[in-house]
Amino acid sequence: MLTVIAFVVALGVLIAVHEYGHYRVAVACGVKVERFSVGFGKALFRWQPKRQHPGQQTEFVIAAFPLGGYVKMLDEREGPVAPEERHRAFNTQPLRSRAAIVAAGPIANLLLAIVLYTAVNWIGVQEPVARLAQPVAASLAEAAGLRGGEHITRAGFDGDLTPVQSFEDLRWRMTQGALDARDLTLEVAGEDGKPARQLVLPLSRMEAKDADPQMFRKIGILAPLTRPEIGDVMAGSAGEQAGLRKGDLVRAIGDTAIYDGQQLREVIRASVDGGQPRTQAWQIQRDGQPLTLQVKPEVREEGAAKVGRIGAYVGAPPDMVTVRQGPVDGVWRGVVRTWEMSALTVRMMVKMVTGQASLKNLSGPLTIADYAGKSASLGLTQYLIFLAVISVSLGVLNLMPLPVLDGGHLMYYLWEGLTGKSVSDAWMERLQRGGVALLLVMMSVALFNDVTRLFG
Repeated sequence: MLTVIAFVVALGVLIAVHEYGHYRVAVACGVKVERFSVGFGKALFRWQPKRQHPGQQTEFVIAAFPLGGYVKMLDEREGPVAPEERHRAFNTQPLRSRAAIVAAGPIANLLLAIVLYTAVNWIGVQEPVARLAQPVAASLAEAAGLRGGEHITRAGFDGDLTPVQSFEDLRWRMTQGALDARDLTLEVAGEDGKPARQLVLPLSRMEAKDADPQMFRKIGILAPLTRPEIGDVMAGSAGEQAGLRKGDLVRAIGDTAIYDGQQLREVIRASVDGGQPRTQAWQIQRDGQPLTLQVKPEVREEGAAKVGRIGAYVGAPPDMVTVRQGPVDGVWRGVVRTWEMSALTVRMMVKMVTGQASLKNLSGPLTIADYAGKSASLGLTQYLIFLAVISVSLGVLNLMPLPVLDGGHLMYYLWEGLTGKSVSDAWMERLQRGGVALLLVMMSVALFNDVTRLFG
């Protein structure tokens, strides 16, 4: 139920803001708006405010099918217009006004993202400290000289280092570097009076096509440093059968000393020989007393590989830090994060079109609904971050030069501005058909990805 409510609220807010952008600028330009609808199909609620702008008699509607919305304006191309109202029709407006009305929807979504990111910056969010777990063996992080336990204080590209506020901040920078093939310089805090040192994470060696867990596995930095502690143990699991309990602190597995939760997870994953589980002696500490248990993991398939699982939460919660910004810094960082997300979204779209990135990055309504529920369950700030990310995606997507989207109409106006002539009806029909076909293909791929991701 939480997933459904969070999804419906997210759609309602994002669509309402998008359409309000069109509506508000249309009214400012003197265009008569006949209907403002959030959703399509049968009207569930409708009302007409008594006090409206002069010349406006807009009907506001909430419709049954929530995946979209529209603002219906007076337009001679859609029906007869009385001579005395012709100056209020959309198609009679100057080019700059029509372009502004069309662009206002996506811009409203980007402005909403800035507001949401700013609110999160002001409220503050609890995030893990940027202290690293042991890197994955033979990964870029290990090759760069990371061994685990390092506290990353600054990071950046091309020598421009800025403070790292949390592990999530570091993760975001690694995502940018991997997808842009740019090396990331890390500054590691010194210990025991030693000076800070710098090292380079060679992300330019990667050919990252997907922003997924496998990308971070190749980088080698998967999680922040945690105590190698056993959490909840599932009934009937390999961990329960071996005698593991919640709170057990793992000191060693076989001849391997265990220092952090991520290392423990990797050792468990690797405890498979020839597709068969390998029984190992676990040295644990329970209630301050040493104990040895023989643990035989379950074997699970993960893609083409077979990995070990014990059916228990592995690793204690990491050390946390509250990331909060002041009034001015909060707004500025909201603007910067919106710009970074927009630029990354555009680059990913270009890479998908050119074949440099996988179409698996496309997500549809099922994945969005799943993320909506998960983020809402984690608290207000996580839900606001989710809304900001989707708002950026909606704004950028609508600016794509597809005929059925706002960006396609802006391309028509660009042609009109350059040639002095509007696009002919014949070409308009061809482009609309092509745009609808391409959009249907994108929606089909996104839905297939959703089903594969959630049920595959």
